[in-house]
Amino acid sequence: MESCLLEARDISVAFPGVRALDHVDFRLSAGEIHALAGANGAGKSTLMKVLAGTNPGYRGEVRLDGRTVELRTPAAAQLAGIHLVCQEVDQALAPALSAAENMLLDDLGKPGGLWVNWRSVYRQAEELKQRLHMDFDVRAPVSRLTLAQKQMVLIARALRSRCRILLLDEPTAPLSAAETETLFALCRDLVRERRLAIVFISHRLPEILEICGSCTVLRNGKLAANIAITPRTTADELVTHMLGTAAADVHRRRSVPAGGALLSARGLSSRDGSVRDVSLTVGPGEIVGLAGLVGAGKSELCKALFGILPRAAGEILLEGRPVNPRSPAEGAALGMGLVPEERRKEGLFPGESVAFHLGIASLKKWSRLSLLSRRKLDANARTQIRRLGIRAPSPEQRMELLSGGNQQKAVLGKWLSAGCRLYLLDEPMKGVDVGAKAELLEVIAALAEAGCGVLYASAEPGELLRAADRIYVLYGGTVAAELAAAHTSEEEIMYYAVGGTGPFPPAREREREAQP
Repeated sequence: MESCLLEARDISVAFPGVRALDHVDFRLSAGEIHALAGANGAGKSTLMKVLAGTNPGYRGEVRLDGRTVELRTPAAAQLAGIHLVCQEVDQALAPALSAAENMLLDDLGKPGGLWVNWRSVYRQAEELKQRLHMDFDVRAPVSRLTLAQKQMVLIARALRSRCRILLLDEPTAPLSAAETETLFALCRDLVRERRLAIVFISHRLPEILEICGSCTVLRNGKLAANIAITPRTTADELVTHMLGTAAADVHRRRSVPAGGALLSARGLSSRDGSVRDVSLTVGPGEIVGLAGLVGAGKSELCKALFGILPRAAGEILLEGRPVNPRSPAEGAALGMGLVPEERRKEGLFPGESVAFHLGIASLKKWSRLSLLSRRKLDANARTQIRRLGIRAPSPEQRMELLSGGNQQKAVLGKWLSAGCRLYLLDEPMKGVDVGAKAELLEVIAALAEAGCGVLYASAEPGELLRAADRIYVLYGGTVAAELAAAHTSEEEIMYYAVGGTGPFPPAREREREAQP
C-alpha cells in the first residue's frame, strides 16, 4: 500500500445559496489512478479546483507529503506539482501560439528572459511529443489541433513542469475509442514509470472500472463513499453510491410513424468537405439518431443544417419548403435549435445569469419596445429550471458557477424557451451523469411526443438505441447505413461506423454461424 501523497481534510466551499463542498475528506497515494465520481453538482469539479488553486476561498486543510500547503493560487498548486487538465481544454491554451510554445508555456512565461532559443524550444517539444506518442506538427498553431491533441499538449505541459499529481476532468468526453485507449495507455505508463498520482473524473462508469484502482464518490457536496475498485466492483454499485439509490431503468421509446417529413436533406455537402452527399429525413414526432465515430461528420452535419457551415451542394427542406440558412440567426428564425458538442465554447454565455441565458434565443418574447422585462425573463427561467431539473439557487446565478451537466441542461433550455420545431442535439449527454441522462431523455421524448423533430447525434450507440426511432450511421462524412433502432444493435452500428460496407454481420461470420 502506497503512503499518502496528498490529503485534503474537512474541505468546505460555499457559493451564494449553495454549499458546493461540505466537510469533505480526500486521500491520494503516489502511483495510483484514483477516480472521483458523482452526479452533476456533486462537487467533483469544485474539489479539483481547490486542489488546482483556482478556488482560493475553500475552508479546511490540504497536506502534501505530510506538510500543510496553501493552494490559494494556480501558481502555488503548480509549485506543489499539481496540474489540472480541465474538460474545456481551450480555456487553458493560447490558440495563436504553436503546440510547442503551449507545451513549454510555463518556461517561456518566466520573467527575466530576453531571448528565446527557438531551436531548443522545438527540440524539447519534439522530445515530449515522442515520449507521449503524439502525432502532429509541434510548430502548428494549437488552434488547428483536434481536441485529443490539445489534451495531450496540456498533459505534456504538466509533465514538463515536474508534475506529481495530474487531475483529469472528463478527459475522454471528446475522444474516440482509439484515442481513449491511447490516453489510458499513457496514464498507466505515467503511474508505473514516474509514480504519478492521477485523479480521474468521468461519467463513463465502465472507464472508471477499467483504469482506476480506487474511487471517491461525492453526493450533494458530501463524501458518500471511498471504495477500492476490484474485478467484482460493478457500475450499479457506483451508481447506488452516486445517487443514494439504484439507477432507474431507462427503456427505449417505441417507434412512431413519422407521418411525413419535417426536415429533408438531399445530397447535402459542405464546402470544407466534412459533409458529403448526405440525404436524410426527420419526421414530426420522430427522434432520429446520428451515429459515427469522432470525426465522422456528425457535428459538421448539424452545423450545416443550422447555417453555421457553408453549403456547397444539395438542398434543405422544412415541411417540404426549400430553405437556405446561412447563419445561426437564420437557422433559429426557421424554428431550428442547435445544442452544440462544445457547450462552453459555442453554446453558452458563462458570465451571464441563468435567466438571461435561458431567454437569449427568444428575446422578442420577453421584451417590449426593445426593453427586456426582467419579470418575464425570471418567470421563464423558473419554468425551465423546474422542467429540466437545473440545480441553481436562483435565476440570477451566473452560468459559469453551474456544474457541467446543469450547464448542458441550460443550453437545451434556451431552445425550449424559443419553442423550436426541430432540435439538433450534438452529443447532448456529454459530461452528464447517469441520473441527469434519464431526465434529459424524458425531456427529449416529450419533445417528440409534442410533435417536434429531433436529430440526435452521438458517438455512443447505446444512447441512440435507447432514444431513437431510426439511426443514420456516418462514416467519412457520408451516410453508411440507415437502421431501425428496434431492429439493430450496438455491434451493427459500430460495424458501419468503422467502414463496413457489406451486409451485417460480415459474410465470414454468417458462414461460420451456418456451419453445423
